[in-house]
Amino acid sequence: MERELNCLRCGERMRYARREKIQLGETGWFSGDWGNLMAGAMEVDFYCCPACGKIELFQPRGGEDNGLPQKVCPLCGKEIDFDYPKCPYCKSPC
Repeated sequence: MERELNCLRCGERMRYARREKIQLGETGWFSGDWGNLMAGAMEVDFYCCPACGKIELFQPRGGEDNGLPQKVCPLCGKEIDFDYPKCPYCKSPC
């Protein structure tokens, strides 16, 4: 479902470009691309402004769960994003 959006920079109506999967995670020196493969991908909708070229990304509406993969902090037990190096709640390294 497309959204009706105006560009935050110039006010022009933004156009829906497409839906893409963006790779999550980062490449490590020891692990190579393994962290990327484990982190998964997040689906986003791309919108662009025809006047100034600004691009914005949004999570798709409805349907499947398009959030980030989750894991549980071993210290406090709260659910956090898979690629967090530290828990945002208790600051424990994960």
